Amino acid sequence: MSEEKPKEGVKTENDHINLKVAGQDGSVVQFKIKRHTPLSKLMKAYCERQGLSIRQIRFRFDGQPINETDTPSQVHCTDNWQLSIFFRNTLYSLLLARS
Repeated sequence: MSEEKPKEGVKTENDHINLKVAGQDGSVVQFKIKRHTPLSKLMKAYCERQGLSIRQIRFRFDGQPINETDTPSQVHCTDNWQLSIFFRNTLYSLLLARS
């Protein structure tokens, strides 16, 4: 028996990761993003959906800042992790926490 390898250009389940963003009001928005896509895509989509400016919030993972150019793979996110949103002007951060 031979092991089948994924064909080049074929998407697999592991290409994507599910992340949740929890707002201060308790609302949760779920996103599906590729592991190597910059998190700026998720940040911008969340802000658009919630009517926020990306400058109003800050993103952190385990206490470390997350940059817009970071990817889920770079910050070691796993499937179904949850991001919590807080506003910069109240000295809060957007924290990434395990759900």
